[in-house]
Amino acid sequence: MRKIILFPIVILLAVAAAFSQDRVSEKKYIVAGVAFYNLENLFDTINDNGKYDYEFTPEGPRMWTSERYWKKIGNLARAITSMDTPETPVGPAVIGISEVENLGVVEDLVWAVDSTLKAQGREPWGLRIVHHDSPDLRGIDVALLYNPLFFEVGNVVPHRLVIPDDPDFITRDQLCVSGSLLDVPVSFIVNHWPSRLGGQAESSPLREAAGRLSRCIADSLWRVNPDQGIVMMGDLNDDPFDKSCAVAFGAVRDQDKVTAHGFYNPFWYILDHGVGTLCYKGVWNLFDQIIVSGNLVQGLDGRLQYWKCTVINKPFLRTKTGVYKNYPKRTYASGRFLNGYSDHFPTEIFLLRPVD
Repeated sequence: MRKIILFPIVILLAVAAAFSQDRVSEKKYIVAGVAFYNLENLFDTINDNGKYDYEFTPEGPRMWTSERYWKKIGNLARAITSMDTPETPVGPAVIGISEVENLGVVEDLVWAVDSTLKAQGREPWGLRIVHHDSPDLRGIDVALLYNPLFFEVGNVVPHRLVIPDDPDFITRDQLCVSGSLLDVPVSFIVNHWPSRLGGQAESSPLREAAGRLSRCIADSLWRVNPDQGIVMMGDLNDDPFDKSCAVAFGAVRDQDKVTAHGFYNPFWYILDHGVGTLCYKGVWNLFDQIIVSGNLVQGLDGRLQYWKCTVINKPFLRTKTGVYKNYPKRTYASGRFLNGYSDHFPTEIFLLRPVD
């Protein structure tokens, strides 16, 4: 972890003033980005018996050929390599991803990220992978990419969502990855909650159950280490104000109302101002959330503290013309291959750790 010291960032005076009124111009921080990206059906071209993935094969209705697969891989690599910022010049420390079919497609993506960086004359990031096969009927999983310069994995535990009244129900497992981010203990819970199939109200109890499971995971982590920082992220298929997020999981809108062992949802404020990650019939939703524990909001001396968040909706990720102008430029629309990226925009938060 010694290489981290090569990347201290001097935060601008106006930002530093939010954390200290004394000698703010001399404050230095290391900045770690934490991103999430729904990759929209990142399937390989092979029909996997027992999974509903025939649609994504050369013979299937989408005519999912190797050429189209590698175009999508290249597009996603471009999106991920664009996540560098002046404060995080080598990209996010951690990236949660969803809608990936298997470890192989994630390995192809990581290879393409480094290849894209090399083609740009930049140093490869050398992202590593935590992946777990879920029982989802379509065979899609969640995973975590991380830069070993900033994050060291200590423990990986998948958690199964069980619905007692519907024992045959299956969905994506929740992936809990614990370790050390900038030398501070942090756990990431990566999610892809049940869809709105059948209607939002009718399917809400499934997502509420998912929210309660995420909260149980967090509480179990705090029983072991009360100072543990926790970040819950994912495509939650609900907005920040919906019952699954605000009640079942218990994430609040306002920083000043969060307790140390509560959760703050910074994307609630962003959605209130009309910015989302996906759009349907002209209405923006913000399903792709990154929610931080209260102890990361409050901050402790020498430890991590939440700074800011953003929706990554750069122009090249948007549809340029037509009725879907400014929507995410997706891979398919109405069965037609668009050579796009995803039907979701990525999101990112930034955490600070003070350095001497």
